[in-house]
Amino acid sequence: MPSRLTRYILVEILKIFVVALVALTLLILLIGVARELLRKGLGPTAVLQLLPYLLPISLQFAFPATALFSVCCVYGRMAADGEVATVKATGISPLRMLKPAIIFAALLSPIAVCLSDLSVSWGRPGVNRVVMLSLEDIVYRVLNAQHSYTSEHGFSIHVREVEGHTLIHPTVTVHNSGDNGPMKVSAREGELRLDPETQTLLLRVVDSKIEGGSGFQGILPGETETRLTLAGAITNRDVSERSPSELPLRLIRNERIQQDARTHAAIGQLAAHTGFSLLTSRPEDIAGPGGQQIAASYKNGQRRLRRLRTEPWRRWAEGFSCFFFVLVGAPLAMIAKTSDYWTSFGLCFLPTLLIYYPLFIFGLEQAKDGIVPPYGVWIGNVILAVIGISLVARVRRY
Repeated sequence: MPSRLTRYILVEILKIFVVALVALTLLILLIGVARELLRKGLGPTAVLQLLPYLLPISLQFAFPATALFSVCCVYGRMAADGEVATVKATGISPLRMLKPAIIFAALLSPIAVCLSDLSVSWGRPGVNRVVMLSLEDIVYRVLNAQHSYTSEHGFSIHVREVEGHTLIHPTVTVHNSGDNGPMKVSAREGELRLDPETQTLLLRVVDSKIEGGSGFQGILPGETETRLTLAGAITNRDVSERSPSELPLRLIRNERIQQDARTHAAIGQLAAHTGFSLLTSRPEDIAGPGGQQIAASYKNGQRRLRRLRTEPWRRWAEGFSCFFFVLVGAPLAMIAKTSDYWTSFGLCFLPTLLIYYPLFIFGLEQAKDGIVPPYGVWIGNVILAVIGISLVARVRRY
């Protein structure tokens, strides 16, 4: 009887989970695609290229909610229909009814961890890459419609007209041109082309005038070509230059060791600089530009090292939120005794949402700042575990 009951409940959970997962994933995909369409002005081809990268991101957010929704629906309906009371009357503990939910959540959580790892190390960089490689098409589409385009990559373009791929009287302002301020290029006509290998925009202009931020001006007759370096371009960057949130888990441990070595090297450089300044009777050099640069390198290294230590804990905590959501939702739905799906889900999800995510974000920020250990990101999971265990104990006396 218990094994048949376990299979029955597990099948009911899986049926609702699959349907809800498909519906919620499609909804998140549509929202993600619509946002990129509105923000970036992507074309149909780029949208299709985005979908594979957006899928793991959508599933990452859909898994905890759909896991909670499925167990709330099943256990709320069973309690409202008297099935829990019937099973208890046969001598089977209500805790045996919670076993399928625990098994389901325990199997689902590692998959959620893998999805979290895939979304940050492959999905989000892939979205950025598609947008980057569609930049030429985006710029021309916006210029045709508005005659002006301002990019988050550090440049803006104003034109009088666009004829095919020819820009009539373009004025290009490069905001990230260096310490001397923005650089402005105006020309009789021009053309933009994306170089996919270097991921830079090639600006070909005819009869141009250049104005620099320091007052420099120059006139260049004939045809010239300028490369616009895109801020945040997705290139084959070294692991040490990538954010910890972009690294797969398999690379984080080795990068943490490398970053620890770089941080210790910065300490040695700072000590050597200080000692040399004292030895040459120039103590003012300790706080000079050289010392400040080494100190800034050390602080940045420490900050990156803390993030590298925190990132694996974050992904595991985020993935196993499925387990703790179910641990709270299943017994709470049995106690609530409501057959209405949305009422049952709301009773379980809103308190979980209000408790878990603020604690998760708080623990994450504190861990990044080094105030708490890296496993401090699990504080939300621990609180849910305490609440879930207390609810299971209440169900046991049910």
